[in-house]
Amino acid sequence: MPDIKELTQAVLKFRDERDWKQFHNHKDVAISLTLEAAELLEHFQWKTPDEIEKHVKTNKEDISDELADVLFWVLELSHDLNIDLAKALRSKLVKNAEKYPVHKSKGRITKYDKL
Repeated sequence: MPDIKELTQAVLKFRDERDWKQFHNHKDVAISLTLEAAELLEHFQWKTPDEIEKHVKTNKEDISDELADVLFWVLELSHDLNIDLAKALRSKLVKNAEKYPVHKSKGRITKYDKL
């Protein structure tokens, strides 16, 4: 599986071959990320758990495309903001582990400030 750097380079190559960097400011890239995430949500909106299970089986490629679109914008924005995603995720996992210690949060959906 390619690593984050390889995927980012593929995203940048795609963008730059089309001379689109001029249009991809941080605000609009963040908006695009949110819009693609919303398109992903549409696959699940108004469906029961059983309907979702069936929908995923018959629409897996479309759902995969939406996830890929989200990742595209995440990779581009993190590159343009000079954010090391792997480092950021590791740091966030440490923060979340502090907010949600296993002994308090295991099997619970409760938000950290209510544990």
